[in-house]
Amino acid sequence: MSPKWTPRAAGGGESRWAGALTPGRIAMVAVAVLTLVFVFENTREVRIRLLVPEVILPLYVALLATALLGAGCGAYFAARRRK
Repeated sequence: MSPKWTPRAAGGGESRWAGALTPGRIAMVAVAVLTLVFVFENTREVRIRLLVPEVILPLYVALLATALLGAGCGAYFAARRRK
């Protein structure tokens, strides 16, 4: 028997979710929930001018688009940094 392996008692022992809930994952879930609350609380329509065209759309669409662009840029630069 390996020293790393120990038999689990029926109904006892460690939960299968114990390893999945790390502090980093909990923080990311909290940030995602707060972002969604912020986005969906801001549903009024706004005018957005990007260089020449002016667009009228709900604020949450603009916020989600900005968040996705930011996440994409962050992922791109993180991937470049790893190389």
